[in-house]
Amino acid sequence: MEESVAICVKDLSFQYGDRVALESVSFSVKPGAIFGFLGPNGGGKTTLFSILSTIFPMQSGVVFALGYDIRKDSAAYREQIGVTFQSPGLDRRLTVLENLIHQGHLFGLKGQKLRHTSEELLAQFGVADRQADIVDTLSGGLKRRVELAKCLIHRPSLLLLDEPSTGLDPGARHELWASLEKLRTEQGVTVIVTTHLMEEAERCDELALLHRGKIVAQGSPSQLRNRIPGECLTVVAERPDELISRLDTELNVEAKRVGETLRIHQANGQALFGQIMDRFPDEIRSISLGKPTLEDVFLMETGSRFAEPV
Repeated sequence: MEESVAICVKDLSFQYGDRVALESVSFSVKPGAIFGFLGPNGGGKTTLFSILSTIFPMQSGVVFALGYDIRKDSAAYREQIGVTFQSPGLDRRLTVLENLIHQGHLFGLKGQKLRHTSEELLAQFGVADRQADIVDTLSGGLKRRVELAKCLIHRPSLLLLDEPSTGLDPGARHELWASLEKLRTEQGVTVIVTTHLMEEAERCDELALLHRGKIVAQGSPSQLRNRIPGECLTVVAERPDELISRLDTELNVEAKRVGETLRIHQANGQALFGQIMDRFPDEIRSISLGKPTLEDVFLMETGSRFAEPV
């Protein structure tokens, strides 16, 4: 593996019986980067996460991470990673500090050094004043902070986060990402995150769009959005299917239905905006013009709505 790469995955595939969950997935992650996997539920994100965290054994392909072949050196690799799952991983009946202390014991840490590290991490994530509180009394946002502190107790080089902001309000989500940014800038921690939230995806250095077990596009958020030139019109119509047909026949414009709205990508969106308003004033309830989003990229690459089950 190249020294400038923290993780290198080649041709990774995984099946549950006859169902293909991952198909020839390949990607690499630079040290200190925040790399995101964006996709709808059922697209393969959790399977990929489970392999990278060594919960699932590898079936085919190669994964080199932090200098280890994780198929052959999984024990040594696990010592270098911190993992936060979608489901809460804290012991609800223990105090905040006790959760970190017991996690440290699993890695052979003990004594005053362990206690000092625990208190330092709790301070770093703004929960030092809650260290004596029973975990069950904390809010969802505070629990997530404690989970991050817990998975960093052994000072890992790689952090794996599966849907980390599940159940968090916008304020707590912002605090979580501020913490991740601080980790990578101050300690050089590499972060891999799975998400189905566009807001989170925009915060990543690089993204891979995952659909039906395949990476359909990869790049920085801006690079992905730039795959679609021009602007995007969002139209809410009285009879959307009828308007799609009329746009095609009367203006030679292709529109795609996304839920109850129509999405149109056009090099000169402003001109088309006026044409549509002039031609179909009675059919349109609302129309807006904006730049393409990551959801538009997903729709272009897969032909599917982001929220559609896969």
